[in-house]
Amino acid sequence: MFFEPALRATRFAPRAYDRSFERFVNDAFSATRRSLNVEQDEKSWTITIDVPGFAREDLTIGIEGAVVRIESKADAKRKFKAAYELPQDIDVAASEAKLENGVLTLKLGKLIPVSNVSQLTIN
Repeated sequence: MFFEPALRATRFAPRAYDRSFERFVNDAFSATRRSLNVEQDEKSWTITIDVPGFAREDLTIGIEGAVVRIESKADAKRKFKAAYELPQDIDVAASEAKLENGVLTLKLGKLIPVSNVSQLTIN
């Protein structure tokens, strides 16, 4: 015969239940919940993010390869930090950003890969 300790229901909660409740509380009471919308066409992606209370001077946007980083500056009254990875590298020259009425709109151009194929002659 084996001894198995009994767990009280008041003190025991499955880990999945803890995580579900934690997500619910974070979503319900968090002020960092933001609206994000991503659209794409053949040449670019259009990303819109709600950033109420920020001025153009408060935000910096960095692009490295396929990653876009948006951060508030250190002297800004509010803090914002987000990073998004896109499936293809971004063409910085064909990209633009616009902040209007608390909505940041990024139009990011898709970088078309250049083929470096060389032809060899057969001797």
